[in-house]
Amino acid sequence: MNVRRNAAALAAIGVLAAAAPAVAAGPSPSPKASVPAGLYGKSDPTYDGVWRQSLTLVAQRTLGYHPATAAVDWLTGQQCANGSFAAFRATPAASCDAKTMVDTNSTAAAIQALHATGGHDAAVTKAMDWLKSVQNKDGGWGYNPGSPSDTNSTSVVIGALAATGADPAGVRKDGKSPYDALATWSIPCDQDGGGALAYQPDKKGKLAANADATAAGVTAALGKGFVAQTGKAPAADACAKAGRPTPAQVADNGGAYLADAVAKSGHLMSVMPGATDQPDYGNTADTVVALAADGRTAAAKKAYAFLEKSAGPWAAQTGPAAYAQLILAAHAVGAQPGDFGGTSLVTSLNALGPEPRMQAAEKQAKASDGTSHAGVWWSVGICLVAGIGIGFLLSTRKKQQS
Repeated sequence: MNVRRNAAALAAIGVLAAAAPAVAAGPSPSPKASVPAGLYGKSDPTYDGVWRQSLTLVAQRTLGYHPATAAVDWLTGQQCANGSFAAFRATPAASCDAKTMVDTNSTAAAIQALHATGGHDAAVTKAMDWLKSVQNKDGGWGYNPGSPSDTNSTSVVIGALAATGADPAGVRKDGKSPYDALATWSIPCDQDGGGALAYQPDKKGKLAANADATAAGVTAALGKGFVAQTGKAPAADACAKAGRPTPAQVADNGGAYLADAVAKSGHLMSVMPGATDQPDYGNTADTVVALAADGRTAAAKKAYAFLEKSAGPWAAQTGPAAYAQLILAAHAVGAQPGDFGGTSLVTSLNALGPEPRMQAAEKQAKASDGTSHAGVWWSVGICLVAGIGIGFLLSTRKKQQS
């Protein structure tokens, strides 16, 4: 997901003509825009402010935290009057105009975050209405309104629809839903990269397998947003041929491709042009979520184990979006994000911005870093002891009466 941010940012400034998701760079050493109060992270927010804030809030809510008011207010303050969001607006008090580069990804991410925090139905509805107004005729969405549809953008919008309780299949333009669009980007099993999804067709209409797009597409085809848990195991481990794959077949075939991609090393590799030969931590985290959602538990846990062993320095360098991705990956496989290779993803994330809070009742069941369920097990233990005691008393009475 963080990878997509960088690709889209480059496209926005004219460096990248066709966004091709790849490995994310670290934080900008010289921020072009100052980091405002309420926003998580210290790096330049120009191209990812709304995205990283949204992921942070979603991750915190997934852990049971209530995000700080300042953090939520910052996000709501970024919304334009028409409901859309840009990647970052340095002067949110100013009205959005034709020069404001609003985009579908930031808007869909903000929807998931604001819905998760609760109490922002009006803002969520306006944002959703805007997304529906810029849906393309193929049923999908591009990064910017009017741009060609792509798997990643379409997938994050599907996630926003699903997170708010809407049925993505019912959101149509010219009779086509976003699931129809995903099916057209699913590569047939008998072709190179079979089962994977392409980011979008090239100028000749050819599809090229893209692991980042596949991870996004698998999760979306299953009707999931940023948050997913282990799903039902697929019927087959390999790619299954289908003339026009259903959403479930798109997901299962994409899951088979991803499972094979991480089978040997446990991770994906960077595909950013000019990048050194290195693991792609961000897309591997997304792959963990996708594999878990598709019920491919063994492959998901293997990839998560790699991240737990190796992704700590990457997250520390990259910032809040990276920590949030790893937390969501841990949630998907049922791991404890408070003990990630000896460190706490939760503490590390919360330290990058306004401190969230957790209600007293929740603290009893879960330690503040999301690592312990001592309160719950203590209660269970008391109940067990009490049950044993009652049983003993009843048994003794029966003996005395006999």
